Amino acid sequence: QVQLVESGGDSVQAGESLRLSCAVAKTSSIVSIMGWYRQAPGKQRELVATVARGGTTNYADSVKGRFTISRDSAKSTVDLQMNSLKPEDTASYYCYVNTFPGGPKWGKGTQVTVSS
Repeated sequence: QVQLVESGGDSVQAGESLRLSCAVAKTSSIVSIMGWYRQAPGKQRELVATVARGGTTNYADSVKGRFTISRDSAKSTVDLQMNSLKPEDTASYYCYVNTFPGGPKWGKGTQVTVSS
């Protein structure tokens, strides 16, 4: 069964940086899309960034220019480098992968808190 292991969440000041990492464990499935979503209290889960097998990336407008997503397909890992963090980036961040067979899988989430 696919397991997603996230790390890197922390509490930081506005303007600082964090790097989130996610490793896909225990799978023989093909991993296509890898990415990160986030959910703030009282809000719906929203896309932050995704990266396809070929390297095509997609970012939410709110993070463009500040966040960078990268993947290592050989290691089945996906990282999110977050720079110039803002208080509105505060949320639980969830790793996401789409697998075949198996479909979409989610991590348990890692908390990012940005104080002003």
